[in-house]
Amino acid sequence: MSEKLEGIVSPAIDNLMKTVNSKYELVIFASKRARQINEYYSALHEGSLFNNVGPLVDATVDEKPLTIAMHEIDQHKLAKHAAE
Repeated sequence: MSEKLEGIVSPAIDNLMKTVNSKYELVIFASKRARQINEYYSALHEGSLFNNVGPLVDATVDEKPLTIAMHEIDQHKLAKHAAE
């Protein structure tokens, strides 16, 4: 049981807030990316993944798409467009 559990504390909200103006904007930004990751995994399962971009960070099988999206935002792998 030496497994390190990070949960919701990683990445820290303070680091994530450097990319956006509000917590609500962060939720929308991360949820849109999580949907894209989910669509990628669905297409991968179906054998067609040409229209989708997979995780941009190292991700394990048990990580949820929203967690992966938060890590991508924390590591500055995503750019937020002004129109969003």
